[in-house]
Amino acid sequence: MPELVEIAKAIAARASGGEQIEAYLSTGKETEVRSFGGAVENLSSAESAGVGVRVVKDRRQGFAWVGALGQAAAAEALAEARDNVAYATEDAHAGLAGPDGWPAAALELWRDELAAAGTDTKIAMALELERQVRSDARIRQVVRAGYSDSSVEWAVANSLGLAATSRRSTCHLFAYAIAGEGAETATGFGYSAGRAPSDLDVVACAGDTVERAVRMVGATKPKSGQLTVVLDRRVTSTLLAVLAGTLSGEEVSKGRSLFANRLGEAVACPGFTLVEDPTNAAALGASPFDSEGLATRRNELVEGGKLMGYLYDSHAARVAGTASTGSAVRGGYRSTPGVGARAVALLPGELGQAEILARVGEGLFVQSISGVHSGVNAVSGDFSVGAEGLMIRGGELAEPVREMTIASTLQKMMQQVTHIGSDLEWLPASAAGLTLAIEGLSLAGG
Repeated sequence: MPELVEIAKAIAARASGGEQIEAYLSTGKETEVRSFGGAVENLSSAESAGVGVRVVKDRRQGFAWVGALGQAAAAEALAEARDNVAYATEDAHAGLAGPDGWPAAALELWRDELAAAGTDTKIAMALELERQVRSDARIRQVVRAGYSDSSVEWAVANSLGLAATSRRSTCHLFAYAIAGEGAETATGFGYSAGRAPSDLDVVACAGDTVERAVRMVGATKPKSGQLTVVLDRRVTSTLLAVLAGTLSGEEVSKGRSLFANRLGEAVACPGFTLVEDPTNAAALGASPFDSEGLATRRNELVEGGKLMGYLYDSHAARVAGTASTGSAVRGGYRSTPGVGARAVALLPGELGQAEILARVGEGLFVQSISGVHSGVNAVSGDFSVGAEGLMIRGGELAEPVREMTIASTLQKMMQQVTHIGSDLEWLPASAAGLTLAIEGLSLAGG
């Protein structure tokens, strides 16, 4: 860690003649184990390390990266980035982030336990997960089961005085199984996530996989109509990630968001408070710094149903005439930063899933959705996705249904939320999940 940030600082210090220079260095390791038929089907381990350099001069930005660490590699990337400036398009808002005085949160996102865990331990967890899923007589086949992890250390520094470094570790178990026989089959997916192997729960992951597959056996196409829909935690996570994307200041400035020019308006029901908070260590995407080196912070996007703000990196903030919200993200040393969310969540309510189902009485419980990328329009808000789940009758889960579409608009859905669950769960994604009930959705089935 000290070596990475010192290299970054040394490159940034070479700015001259009206230049701004930023160096981003990272090193990481990933492991994945897949089990099939009681044996290891695939075992892979990969390490990566490199440096990416941005140079801004005369309202133009040049970028280059090298897949190696050290002063020589960084100097090579700097030379190429300087050459690339001449070919860049002029941008009146080009520039790097400068210090803004925001204090960084003290977060412990790294677990030495993961680094110390041997391959045998990881293989054993994958094999045991598959064994437990297969041990249920109702499971016909385990399509895949496994373990994966990632550990990353990075540092960034620029010629405007920013310097930051962080590291994090994550790992998770996953299983995908088929239940039933012949035409009466269904699938289910389960997982368990954490920062170290001891955080993972093989029994819970296996049980979740089996339950989700078994309860969908014999699913039929439901009748069309309009009804209240209760979203599973994972489905809510997907929905919140979509909403976070529409609240990007970059998308708003380009007119590609349904929330453009709506600050201060009531865009959701009064109980709807949406927060992006990378300083929450419970979020697997948490980070004390964004990818430009600014301290991350809690950003309230929607409070009590009212739109309060958007997410910005330094470039999007300059375009909008405002300040960065510490929301720069990047895919690693091979890419430049852009606006993104790391840890989005709704403020939880007071009811658990069973209590929400009881309050709804009659409706549809959605276990999974498909076609989000093509079925959701971030500009118009149109929402139409494939779904499968179970009908809600008498306040309880009833017969399984699939081959259906649920539709509305994001605007209406946010206004028509009736219950927000207390069962908040941080998933291996940019948004947390919880049970969410929304009335008035259209169901297209048979």
